[in-house]
Amino acid sequence: MAKKIVVDPITRIEGHLRIEAQIEGGRITDAWSSSTAFRGIETILKGRDPRDAHHFVQRFCGVCTTVHSMASIRAVEDALKIQIPDNARLIRNIIMGIQNVQDHVIHFYHLHALDWVDIVSALSADPKKTAQVAQSISNWPLSSATYFKGVQDRVKAFVGTGRLGPFANAYWGHSAYKLPAEANLMAVAHYLEALEWQKDVIKIHAILGSKNPHPQTFLVGGMSIPVDPDSQNALNADKLALIGKLLKKARAFVEQVYIPDLLAVAPAYLDWAAIGGGVGNYLSYGDFPMDNSGGIDNLYFPRGIIMGKDLANVLPVDEQKITEDVTRSWYEYSDGRADKHPYDGETNPNYTGPKPPYDFLDTDGKYSWVKSPRYNGEPMEVGPLARVLVAYASGNADAKGAVDFVLGKLGVGAGALFSTLGRTAARGIDCLMLAQKTELWLQQLTDNMGRGILEVHNAEKWEPSTWPKEAQGFGYHEAPRGALGHWIRIENGAIKNYQAVVPSTWNAGPRDAAGKMGPYESALIGTPVADEKQPLEILRTIHSFDPCLACAVHVLDARGNEIIKVKAL
Repeated sequence: MAKKIVVDPITRIEGHLRIEAQIEGGRITDAWSSSTAFRGIETILKGRDPRDAHHFVQRFCGVCTTVHSMASIRAVEDALKIQIPDNARLIRNIIMGIQNVQDHVIHFYHLHALDWVDIVSALSADPKKTAQVAQSISNWPLSSATYFKGVQDRVKAFVGTGRLGPFANAYWGHSAYKLPAEANLMAVAHYLEALEWQKDVIKIHAILGSKNPHPQTFLVGGMSIPVDPDSQNALNADKLALIGKLLKKARAFVEQVYIPDLLAVAPAYLDWAAIGGGVGNYLSYGDFPMDNSGGIDNLYFPRGIIMGKDLANVLPVDEQKITEDVTRSWYEYSDGRADKHPYDGETNPNYTGPKPPYDFLDTDGKYSWVKSPRYNGEPMEVGPLARVLVAYASGNADAKGAVDFVLGKLGVGAGALFSTLGRTAARGIDCLMLAQKTELWLQQLTDNMGRGILEVHNAEKWEPSTWPKEAQGFGYHEAPRGALGHWIRIENGAIKNYQAVVPSTWNAGPRDAAGKMGPYESALIGTPVADEKQPLEILRTIHSFDPCLACAVHVLDARGNEIIKVKAL
């Protein structure tokens, strides 16, 4: 007999997400993904100076700030046909590269690991055996029995307080946990180490962006941070050396902790290589330009599309084929259409759902504040898996080497990538590639400065008097969570229309006019659920996408009224 369950809110993500799932015979037979907060920030951009848009769109999220700056500025630069200097390209690559690296590590340890790691089990581990396990997979220096005993004592003391904080909302002891106690203790130790590590490596944003989050040095036409080896108030040799030190620290943790942990945990969960495959279509805009031409032919992560899990054919991306469907979303288009291209997109709320409190949504009608993006009418998964698959299938040497290494270690074929486990592994591969590549971009920036190349901004088209009366542009970025697109229309020097289609909109969207599921919904179909009251399996697959509903939906009082006041102590 079919039974419907609800997980609301999905925790350890950014924003508000509700999953309703129908379970029959111990497996999910149907699923619905719903975001429960309204988005409206695009509306307040209308009429503003396009050069200021990136400051506003950073506020889509308190975490994914740099990524929206990047896509917004590229949209304006695309509209006005601005080519940035090489130093600006390199600084942007370093900022965005370390953003991805830090974000992936945080996701693996702090947002996703507890779906696989049982902290309670770690309390009974033998620290000596834990040290043996750790030393067998890596030469990371913090791997002694004494060290792990200290971690275990800290965790026991924390548990003894009865104030579990982020560890309170979990399904400890669940039958789906399979790691031995020693592996759990090792992972908990690295969970705590990652908290300290990420605070250090993100200092790169403070150096290059003046602050984090919400960096201030992005600028249409390049960057605003000066580059001058002879000035203490500019990006000089001392600051480059510090950045280099932090990049090495980032790479060491990824290579010696994150990847070994990933490879140590995965063998216990190889059954998840056949669960959570989803729609089977993958979109990557590509990113991290290797020159400053502005073209897409020399991106480190190539642009492309894979349809139906066919790795033999990488198709080109035509952004004109992208639409957003609102058939099952709490929006309406003024002309009554079901879908529109983002250039023509609208953000008109039309809530038709039940008034709270309610047991279930009206999943036969509209049921989410997220729209349903489609590419040529098809749902697409975006994210590290899409990025790595497109790179791998396109012949990117770094992607091919990393993917083949991981698949070989796990003893599985490329088909295992199309899964919850594959999605988690791809994020580690993506992180490794960027942790290694950022050092190259820093060296190139250092070389430019050594040759006296100090330009960081192209001001040729800075004044609106030089702009065409009408212009439109598409800005892309491969954010940690995937393909991010911003579309802008400019008229008489001001923003006429603005739309952002973010990664979690692609992945979290509800069914469309044709009844096609979005990636979250599709990936849950067939997932086994051992205990309907503790649906850990739902969390595993949804968390593997790293949802950021804060980027996909926003609360806005259009009349400017104060909704809530927060006192900072």
